[in-house]
Amino acid sequence: MTTIDAAAVRALPTGADVLLLDVRTPGEFETAHLEHAVNVPLNRLDAHLPQLTAAAKRIIVICQSGNRAATAHTALTAAGITGAAVLVGGMNAWTASGAPVIRGRQRWSLERQVRLAAGLLVLGTVALSLLTPWALLATAFVGAGLTFAGATDTCMMGLLLARLPYNQGDAADPGAEPARACRR
Repeated sequence: MTTIDAAAVRALPTGADVLLLDVRTPGEFETAHLEHAVNVPLNRLDAHLPQLTAAAKRIIVICQSGNRAATAHTALTAAGITGAAVLVGGMNAWTASGAPVIRGRQRWSLERQVRLAAGLLVLGTVALSLLTPWALLATAFVGAGLTFAGATDTCMMGLLLARLPYNQGDAADPGAEPARACRR
């Protein structure tokens, strides 16, 4: 997997044939994103592969921390796109470096939503286990899901939460035209 750090992205010449591809949810994108970035959520990436193939010679893939971008990079590479690179550390590294972002309505990150949902599930089922010991099975299920997520670097709960209206942002399909913004 090819990677690029925030300083190298900032040093790219203006007008370069580069597509900044943000694969976070529309809600996360609305909260903060790079100028000229195009939002194609990871769960919609396959539908936009033909456009992305023609969009730019170089694609910088961005997510919150780098995990979803790595998954997107794999899909882009499998589709024959060779000029893709993952922004190391994602938006977390970008903002930590002091680089500029476009800010909108503030929302919780998908990672924070997953932590809250998992915590509430465990807390609720432990409390419910005071009434019936069978409730602990749900806690074991959450633990097994978190273990699987850590081992495979995928998160089913995150994929489900990404589909909630809260995470869809205000635009109907923000990733509808990725080819239109291929100049940085």
